[in-house]
Amino acid sequence: MLDFLGDLKRTHMCGTLRASHAGEKVTLMGWVNRRRDHGNLLFVDLRDRTGVTQVVVNAERNAAVHKKAEALRNEYVIAVIGVVKHRDAGTVNKNMATGEVELVAEELRILNESKLPPFLPSDTALTNEETRLKYRYIDLRRDVMQFNIEMRHKVAKAIRDYLSAQGFFEIETPFMTRSTPEGARDYLVPSRVQPGTFYALPQSPQLFKQILMISGFDKYFQIVRCFRDEDLRADRQPEFTQVDLEMSYPQPEQVWEVVEGFLQAAFAAAGHEIKTPFPRMDYDEAIRLYGIDKPDLRLPEMTDVRECFAAENLQELAVNPNLPVIAIRTPKVGELSRKERDDIKPMFHSKGGARVFEDFKRIANKFPDAAAKVKAKTQAADDDLIVLVVGPAESGPQTPLPAHRKVSPQELAIYASAGLLRLALGQKYADRHNCFQRGDYRFLWVTNFPMFEWDESAKQWMAAHHPFTSPHEEDMYLLGVGAGPVSVKDPQSSLSAVRALAYDVVLNGTELGSGSIRIHRQDVQSTIFRALGMTDEEARSRFGFFLEALEYGTPPHGGIALGLDRIVMILAGAESLREVIPFPKTARAVDLMVDAPTPVSDAQLRELGIAVKKS
Repeated sequence: MLDFLGDLKRTHMCGTLRASHAGEKVTLMGWVNRRRDHGNLLFVDLRDRTGVTQVVVNAERNAAVHKKAEALRNEYVIAVIGVVKHRDAGTVNKNMATGEVELVAEELRILNESKLPPFLPSDTALTNEETRLKYRYIDLRRDVMQFNIEMRHKVAKAIRDYLSAQGFFEIETPFMTRSTPEGARDYLVPSRVQPGTFYALPQSPQLFKQILMISGFDKYFQIVRCFRDEDLRADRQPEFTQVDLEMSYPQPEQVWEVVEGFLQAAFAAAGHEIKTPFPRMDYDEAIRLYGIDKPDLRLPEMTDVRECFAAENLQELAVNPNLPVIAIRTPKVGELSRKERDDIKPMFHSKGGARVFEDFKRIANKFPDAAAKVKAKTQAADDDLIVLVVGPAESGPQTPLPAHRKVSPQELAIYASAGLLRLALGQKYADRHNCFQRGDYRFLWVTNFPMFEWDESAKQWMAAHHPFTSPHEEDMYLLGVGAGPVSVKDPQSSLSAVRALAYDVVLNGTELGSGSIRIHRQDVQSTIFRALGMTDEEARSRFGFFLEALEYGTPPHGGIALGLDRIVMILAGAESLREVIPFPKTARAVDLMVDAPTPVSDAQLRELGIAVKKS
């Protein structure tokens, strides 16, 4: 027989009782975490989101309450009225915050029963993830999930408080807008009142926040849901939350200072102190030292050791002397067996004909002087692993570079191959080198990205960030805008040299956020669209409202967006975003709890003027 709550009110949370509460009469409410029957004494661990309190039901003191408590099972919802008392010295539980006290029950109300769950929140061995997601309401009762969601709240609040104190306005932007595909596919929403037309869920509030700058709001932020219909990974979801901000008249450094400030506040809310300012590194330098534009600084940087080898050494190894020879050092790996060396080869993904020499000992035996120089240049200890990555034996002529670029396309392939192997080796031997310590946070600003990337399959230039990013002012001439140090007859052929006023904030090899100074002039924006292969008509069709807005006194502006889910995932030490999002999707973009997506009725489709074509 279930009880009604009536006018009963909870006086304390389960995790808040301490020795100082002894002698007080309190009312607790929560779930039965565990029940232990010792005859006349029955012990119930009562749980809510703050913790657990032990409740004692004594048959000799209150037979009716004891009999009622015998019916309790795990996850029943109950209310208990009783007096807090000190535990006997021998029964104090030092592993619980409430372990010095217990509640002696005087009244018990059973507010709801529970079926036997497929798993219990108190289980130490986790069930499979699909079961956890199907019964997410049970999974979210687990203390680690409660901790993660509470941390998410604290982090978001700290960011919101910091930005508000800096003069930013929190402004909401629409969820139903027009489709302006920028890489990932849009989620489309059909309009009933405008048959045959569709809204799109925003991939980001990019254009709206720029329009807010045109509107004179100067400093905007939003902790906002965004949607992208793309293939999923552990750090990617179809709907996600980002910290979005925009400022008028900023230099990049001013955006960075704001981001460093709110990240410092966010990490402090989670109990971690981080130092600012973050180091800064050009894109080309990141590629040269780490082979990737989101470097993990916890592992040693890569080193070009080409000069350590004599010309005849390189010739004997069939190594092109005009391309870098990259040494990857992984600390404290020790000497590898033949099988372990062979295992490195499948970890290597060659780009542009790059090759790997995984047996450095063999090279050292053949070229001892060169090997000694390599060890000295990489500062390698005797138990460090060294692997070399080189280019193809034969390659075409080097692409000439402008003075401000350091990495040619041919070199980029070698660095990229080496960078992926560096990370793979670091992860494989993490138990030996101890570089990935919890709480070791290595932030970095990566700046001066290329403005464009060549898409070989589409045979056209693509925006490396997004098409609203401003080029460097001194590179405008390469686009045919203004005068430059040299005449550019064919701007299209010069696009690889254009740098963007773009910047990413990176933490331990994860891109937390990406931003840029934006284009605020209509003529420059139109030029960028044309460089991306868009005709003026196509640009007007897709972005006409924005191009027109740029003609009404647009101030220079810039901003950034950071993934809140990723920030919390790193702080929680989780392997997947699903561990810090209350109701996530699977890798197949399915919500197992509500069974979505699902077909809809023919009547709904007819009302929207939609027919489903089965493949």
